[in-house]
Amino acid sequence: MLPRFPFTDDVYKMTMGVRALEHRSLFEVDVQSYHTEIALKNTLLTEEYAQYFQGPAGTEAQQWEVVALALADLARYYPDYFRLEIRGEHWRWVNQLLMQETCFTYGEQTSLPYPPLDWLGRQVQEDLLIMSGVETDGMPLIAGHLCFPSSWCLDDKMNKAFLGIHEEVPFFASTIGRSSSLLLERLKVGRPVWRVNWSIQATSRLNLLPRFLHEVRQAAHEMTAENIGERCFLRIEMQTLSRLPQTRAILFTVRTYQEAIGLVANTTSHAQRMLNVLRTVPMETLTYKGMAPYLDTLLTYLEQRAMTH
Repeated sequence: MLPRFPFTDDVYKMTMGVRALEHRSLFEVDVQSYHTEIALKNTLLTEEYAQYFQGPAGTEAQQWEVVALALADLARYYPDYFRLEIRGEHWRWVNQLLMQETCFTYGEQTSLPYPPLDWLGRQVQEDLLIMSGVETDGMPLIAGHLCFPSSWCLDDKMNKAFLGIHEEVPFFASTIGRSSSLLLERLKVGRPVWRVNWSIQATSRLNLLPRFLHEVRQAAHEMTAENIGERCFLRIEMQTLSRLPQTRAILFTVRTYQEAIGLVANTTSHAQRMLNVLRTVPMETLTYKGMAPYLDTLLTYLEQRAMTH
């Protein structure tokens, strides 16, 4: 079940659409999918560690600061699931969902079973990415726990400046590149922001690394009017941005949800809104998002759903 419907207008717009994250957690815990997604993360990291986590030497301070921010946040907003006790440098973390207790010394790498950012990523359903936050070097990506990417990977983006990370996105630089950079530069400690991103995929695969795109392309060409409602998925990302107080780095969290189009377009208003938006998406964007091969079939399907509900 998607927590929110991402289309708020009847036309496609490329905007950051950020809002202040007030009186809410940086994280979204879904008990029904929590164990499945954490287990998938652990499996992926066991099979191909460097594909899904990279925390180079020199990023330890930023990783630990993310741990401090995240554990305090989780314990505050989800006290039924998580508990944090701090006695000086000695921390005790209780995860009731996993039935795990972790005692560690803050700042001491060997006191955790994994690097700090990776250990934290195995506690939450979000992917966790750290950008340097330094304006003069373009705010590059410096560390990441990325198990559920949407057609990208750490190898391709690590150490790239913020604008360089998005250089392949059609119209990004000319439309929202500068405003996005300014948003990051002006991000204040204690004032996180959030936004929603969306895509439509021909697969339910969560770990959508670029090397799996051949599967997506094959599935796209197998779409028909009869199966597209079940085989095509709306994928949304709940994204947050937070400035870390000590290192001044930026934490970027990505919580991924997806649901079959047939379930999303379950009302006349949803089906019509999606139809209106997709009709106005530029072809360059449709191609980039992999939607071009089955767009006509999807539009026909949504037209029928809009009329029959």
